Order: sequence, then C-alpha cells, then structure tokens
Amino acid sequence: MNEKEKTGTPVLRVESLCKSFGHTSVIDDVTENVYEGEIVVVVGPSGSGKSTFLRSLNLLETPTKGDVYFEGSKISDKKTLDYCRKQIGMVFQQFNLFNNMTVKDNITFAPVCLLKQKLKSQKRFNRKAKLKNTILSLFHSKKAKTPLIEYEFSSLRQIKDYANESALTLLRRIGLEEKADCYPSTLSGGQKQRVAIARSLALNPKVMLFDEPTSALDPEMIREVLDLIKEVVSEGMTMVIVTHEMRFAQQVASRVIFFDGGKIVEENTPQEFFNNPKNERLKEFLSKLKE
Repeated sequence: MNEKEKTGTPVLRVESLCKSFGHTSVIDDVTENVYEGEIVVVVGPSGSGKSTFLRSLNLLETPTKGDVYFEGSKISDKKTLDYCRKQIGMVFQQFNLFNNMTVKDNITFAPVCLLKQKLKSQKRFNRKAKLKNTILSLFHSKKAKTPLIEYEFSSLRQIKDYANESALTLLRRIGLEEKADCYPSTLSGGQKQRVAIARSLALNPKVMLFDEPTSALDPEMIREVLDLIKEVVSEGMTMVIVTHEMRFAQQVASRVIFFDGGKIVEENTPQEFFNNPKNERLKEFLSKLKE
C-alpha cells in the first residue's frame, strides 16, 4: 500500500512517541500509522527500540511523551483503554501461558471473564430499567419506558459452554485439540506459542501484535508457528509483527519498518525494502544478514 493510497482513519496511530527508562532514551519521537488490513513488520538490530514500540501500542509500556490512538480514540483515556486492549491481541516471546491452567482454560480464561463482566453489567442495567418502568406504570406516566437488554448469554453455564466450544474450535484449527486438557509444561515451545496465538484469537481482536514470536523457539519449531501466523494473515487481520525472520517478513508484509536508535529510519514495501534500501544503516544491517 503506497503512502498516497492510504485514506481514512488509521486503525492505530502513533504521534510523537517517546519512551525513556531513566536517562536512557529507547523511542525517540516516532510517528506512524497502521491501516486496516496492513501487515506491518518491524525489524532492526537488538536494542533498537522495536519491541518497546510494539508494547507501547497497547500501553504495556507507558509512553514518556506522545500518544497512541486506536480507531481515532486515545487509548490512554480510562474510558477507552479496556475496550482498546480487548481489540488489540498480543503474542509474546515467552508465551506467557498460565502454567497452573490447562491449555483449554488458558484460552477460555479471558473470554469468560469478559462475558461475565458484560452479563453482570447488563443485568444491573435491566434491574434499574425494570424498577423505573414499574414506577412509570404506577403513576401512569406517559414517558417512554426503557427497553430491556436482550441477553446473549443468560447464565455463567452458557458462557462457559460457549467459551469451551470456541476454544476447542481454535485448538482444532491449530492442530492441538488433543492437548486441551494438558498443562503448558507438557508442550513443546512451538505448541506453547501456537496456544498463545489461539488465546489471543479467542477475543476476536481487530489487531494482532507479535513480539518476536519465534525468538524463544528451536529452529525446527519456528516453521509451525510462522505457518500459523501466515494462515491468520491470509484472513485479512491487521497485524504489527516484530521479528528477526527476514524471509518471513518478505513473504507476509505489506510494509516493512526499520528501527535503529529508537527511530524509524526507513520503511517501504518488502520488495523495495530488501532489494533497494536507501538508508546506509539499513544497507549495513541487511548485508550482515547475508554473511
């Protein structure tokens, strides 16, 4: 997608982002947009700030300066932060699975919590609405009665049944249905990362963030994780991926960004980025990968 072809409100917008740890500047005045359906791959040397940039997109790292917007809303606002985090899935380097939960419970935990919270809120609203409507009826008021919310799920049992079925569907998709009742300690690194991806997908996010999803894996396990990410890419989901896998970046990216010294020093389509780099630091970075 050419810069001139991008129109409308970006899904993610970063404005003048800065991040420092103590006196050390890690992100230095970065402004960037990510549009719906884009696969933005972020590359760069270790310590260049790319993972901190990614973690700032859902406020896992709080910017020192600058703002991040999701669908036009500033995600640092208390009213929008929870919603934004539900819409932005995150997959980490070290899987971050709950070791005391089964694979299925890892996947269902967040959806069950969110649906319980939603049901509780809906029931509270309906109780107040019923009371108000009763009072209006008693006094024969001509004011319009408040319509009640129709429950998608009316009980915790229904919520759990739905979440379990959704989890099994995801596990079938990633080829790990037989591991549903196993614990993470019994899985290989590749299997853990596939479960972590399924856990993020369980919330039906609009954007997925991947922070070097293969860096903790043995070489033989990398392909199975990358193949799963490619499958999700084919479905049109918006993604921002930090990775050291250059061939993977060439295959899936709609745009590649090069970070160095906390700044974006070059970005382009994969073909131009890898075959015709402009920045001298990027040329040096790519040449070392070929050695």
